[in-house]
Amino acid sequence: MTTVSAPVATAATVPAIRPTRVRHVVLWLTVLAYMITYMDRVVISTTAPLIQKEFGFSVITMGWIFSTFQIGYALFQIPGGWLGDRIGPRRALTGVVVWWSMFTALTTGMWSAGSMIVCRFLFGCGEAGAFPNATRSLSRWMLPSERGFAQGLTHAGARLGGALTPVLVVWLMIHLGWRGPFLIFAVVGLIWAAFWFYYYRDSPREHSGANEAERTMIAEALGPQASSGDRMPVPWRQLLANPQLWLISAMYFCYAYSINIFLTWFPKYLTDVRDFNILEMGFFASLPLMAGVVGDVAGGWISDRLITRTGRVTMARRAVAIVGFTIAAFAIPTAVWSSSPIASVGWFALAVFGLELTVGVSWALTLDVGGVFAGSVSAVMNTFGNIGGALAAVITGYILKWSGWDSALYVLAILSALAAVMYLKIDASRLLYEPPKE
Repeated sequence: MTTVSAPVATAATVPAIRPTRVRHVVLWLTVLAYMITYMDRVVISTTAPLIQKEFGFSVITMGWIFSTFQIGYALFQIPGGWLGDRIGPRRALTGVVVWWSMFTALTTGMWSAGSMIVCRFLFGCGEAGAFPNATRSLSRWMLPSERGFAQGLTHAGARLGGALTPVLVVWLMIHLGWRGPFLIFAVVGLIWAAFWFYYYRDSPREHSGANEAERTMIAEALGPQASSGDRMPVPWRQLLANPQLWLISAMYFCYAYSINIFLTWFPKYLTDVRDFNILEMGFFASLPLMAGVVGDVAGGWISDRLITRTGRVTMARRAVAIVGFTIAAFAIPTAVWSSSPIASVGWFALAVFGLELTVGVSWALTLDVGGVFAGSVSAVMNTFGNIGGALAAVITGYILKWSGWDSALYVLAILSALAAVMYLKIDASRLLYEPPKE
C-alpha cells in the first residue's frame, strides 16, 4: 500500500508575507500635525491688520501679542517633551493638540490686549509639546534608513502649512471675517487629534493594523530601542559645560529670530511698505514660505549627499549651512533696497530659501554631536531658538516705532552673517560628551 504524504511547504513555495505600511501612515499623520501647528500659529500674522484695526492696537502691542506665543512655546519645550516620555506620544500629542486648538478658537473671543496676550501665551504652551512628541512618536516606528527622509518631510510640511495659510486665511477673511479662520483651524486640529488617538499606538506591537512582518522588520532594524524603555541619565553637566552646545544654540537663536519675522511681521510689511492690498498680501506673503519648503528638503538632501561622497560630516554640515546663511545675509538687504514690490518679494523668497537650507542640517547636527542624547541637545537648541523668536516679535515692534522697517530687516541680515561665521567653528564630528568606557 502506497502512502501519499501531504506536500511539504518550502521557503520557495510559500510566498513571503509583505510588511504592512502602518509606519508610513504614522509618518503622514505626523507631517499633517506639523502642517497644522504652523497653520495655527501663522493665522494671526495674516489676520493682524484687521485685528489691529478693530482693537486699535499699536505696533508695540501687536509685537507683544506675537511674542507671548513664542515665550510660552520656549518655556514649555522641555516640559512638553517630558510629558511624552511620561505618558507616551499617543496621549500626549492628542492632549496638546486639543489644548492648542481650544485656545485657537478662544482667540476669537478676546476683548483686550491683555486677554489676547494671555490666550496666545497659553496657545504657545500647548504647541510647545508638538515637535518633541511628534519626533518621539516616530522613534519606535521609522526605520533608521527612513529617518532622514522623514525629518525632511516633516519640516517641509511645517513650512508648507505656513506658506498656504496666508492665501487660505485671506479667502476665509473675505467671507467670514478675521474670526472665521481661527474657528475653522481649531476644528481641523480637533479632528486630527481624534483620528490620531484612534489610529496611533506607542509601539508597533500594540497596533492591530501592523502585521508580524512589519513588526519584526522594525524590531530588527531598531534593535534594543524597539523594546527597551530604559533611558540613561542625561549627562547635563558635560553637555552644558561644552562650549560647542552654546555655539550651536546661539547659531539657532540667529536663525529663529530671522525666520520668525517672516511668520509674524512680514504680511504687515507688505501692506505698510509695499502697498499690497489684502488679496495681494495673502498671495505674496506665502511665496517666501513656499521657497522655504524647497530649502527644507534641499538642505538635508545636499548635506547627506556630501557625506556619502566625501565621508566628512563636518564639511558637509558646514558647507550647506554657511551657503544658506550667506544667501540670506545678501538677499535681505537687496530686497529692502529693491524699488519693485514684486522683485522685493522675490529677494525675500531667496532669503527664506537660504535660511531654510540650514534647518535640516542644524537638526541633523544635534544627532551628530548629541548621539544617544540628541533629544536633550535638540531641546536646548530649540529652546534658544524660540527665545530668539520671542525676542524678534517684541524687538521688531520697538524698532518699527523708533527707526522703521529698513532697520528691522537689516537686523536679520546681520544675524544671518553671524550664524554663518559661527558655523565655521562647529565641529559635527565630535560628541558633546565623553561616552562611558566599556
